[in-house]
Amino acid sequence: MTPLLTTHGLTKTYGGLHAVEHVDFSLKSGEIRAIIGPNGAGKTTFVSLVCGRVPPTSGTIIFDGEDITQMPAHRRVRRGIAYTFQITSVFGHLSAYDNVALPAQRTLEDGSSSGRLHSAVMSALERTGLAERADTPAGTLSYGHQRLLEVAMGLALKPRLLILDEPTQGLSDGEIASFMELVREIASEATVLLIEHNMDVVMGLAGRITVMNAGRILAEGTPKEISANDAVQRAYLGTENHG
Repeated sequence: MTPLLTTHGLTKTYGGLHAVEHVDFSLKSGEIRAIIGPNGAGKTTFVSLVCGRVPPTSGTIIFDGEDITQMPAHRRVRRGIAYTFQITSVFGHLSAYDNVALPAQRTLEDGSSSGRLHSAVMSALERTGLAERADTPAGTLSYGHQRLLEVAMGLALKPRLLILDEPTQGLSDGEIASFMELVREIASEATVLLIEHNMDVVMGLAGRITVMNAGRILAEGTPKEISANDAVQRAYLGTENHG
């Protein structure tokens, strides 16, 4: 099976700093893949390169057989790549409903179909547990609910690849459990790439884990393999502060 996403020699430098350095990465369709690593490992820069928010210094990105290395971010969204930010990027003055309606409109061939739009918005809000807060201004939602609203905005795009950057940050234990159920459900229709510090979430969700350190891939494998990897223990899992 041809991978949904591959990168070859993907590199991003800022002056003399290699934020991402010669990363070769492959993601199969239908996977739940986690990327972990200490602060400054290059995780967010890497997914920012994939979604087009940051241009690479060198290397290539192939999505569904197409070279998208130079493709602008908005066109990657149309190709099916959706990304939720590490720091919430909701429109605080708009309602939760309107925040989701903005991306949902992109998926409808007939933008005037208000019934279909409403159905798409409410479906995304219901799946993330926010339907009762549809009319609430996004800026007044708790931080955790703003994170879930971002996920709803991503779902409204009907993505083929959903990239989640620290999605459980600010969620309660109960909300995290519901979120994990949601990700398993999403994986039946889309591929999920997730950056996450909560190791219970990582080990409970990911079929495979990619570990980054200092801009490079340190290790890849199943949760069991990663847990037993001495280099990963030293670089990340054995540290007290995963910040």
